Amino acid sequence: MSTLLKKTNTTIIVHSLIWIFFLVITSVQSYTRFSTIPNEFYILNFIFIAAFYLNYMVLIPKFLLNKKIILYIIISVVIIFSIIFIIESFLKSSVRPSFIERDFHQNFRRDRTNRMNLRPPILLLLFFALSTCIKLVSEWYKSEKERTIVASQKVNSELSFLKAQLNPHFLFNTLNSIYSLANKKSDDTTVAIVTLSELMRYMIYEANEDFICLKKEIEYIKNYISLQLLRLKDSSGVKINVHGNLNYKIEPLLLISFIENAFKYGTDYKGKTDITIKIATNNDQLHLIVHNLSSLQNTLNKDSGIGLENIQNRLNLLYPNAHTLEITNTKKSFEVNLKINLKK
Repeated sequence: MSTLLKKTNTTIIVHSLIWIFFLVITSVQSYTRFSTIPNEFYILNFIFIAAFYLNYMVLIPKFLLNKKIILYIIISVVIIFSIIFIIESFLKSSVRPSFIERDFHQNFRRDRTNRMNLRPPILLLLFFALSTCIKLVSEWYKSEKERTIVASQKVNSELSFLKAQLNPHFLFNTLNSIYSLANKKSDDTTVAIVTLSELMRYMIYEANEDFICLKKEIEYIKNYISLQLLRLKDSSGVKINVHGNLNYKIEPLLLISFIENAFKYGTDYKGKTDITIKIATNNDQLHLIVHNLSSLQNTLNKDSGIGLENIQNRLNLLYPNAHTLEITNTKKSFEVNLKINLKK
């Protein structure tokens, strides 16, 4: 059974139960008041329900929702007065005084032929107003749900695009590192290739999940750091500190761009590398600090912001109002201070 059919059946059942409840309540009230249920009761309720669905299924969708407000009002007024005329004609032509007329006999002391019963018109207007309210609220809820779905699809599409951008960007930088090792005929080239294969395995087979264990993400970051250390002349300036509970869930490949940026631009023209990485968790919050040198030649590189712009967009999509990101960029240093509310 399709989703649309299930939804239609559910709507029919809900409407049916509401009308059954309404008819039972009004029947009990009529029987309590008059010790019987007059024929007029069934006829009038049928007219009221028909008017309800005429407005609900025809007038509102065809006119009001299409912004033909004036036409909707004119047609509704004509229909309401026509139905009132039919009801009054029916009540006056009834063989016996209707239960509604008897109920209002004390309040309207006019001659029966001139007496106008106000209860049917009021009920008709209430049914019309009720159907309008229900239909408008239903359409608003439907449009909001559709808007949410479209927004969610847009977010997922943007995230897929950003993640697709991230992998080539990462691979390009890593291959540059391996190239520098191979160019130096370093014995570490083989180790670097093996480490890269581990990184690619993670990216291809594990990073496709919506969430991944923070511990695995940090292991991936450590592998990346070990790969970068192989190409550095002096790695003594690289410091990494990880502490806290790592049993949290996080979106994969969310932190690597900050680390990658530090290694790409954290070495000055003399070959000196100064990078400090701190990752800590406390009270369901991840705190990442990445600090590195920033040489003049790196600040002039126009391509340096691609990865960071990418990750900032992902953070805005994945953690709206659930993260803070501060980037301090000076002539001598570059620092990232990120806090994310994590999920267990």
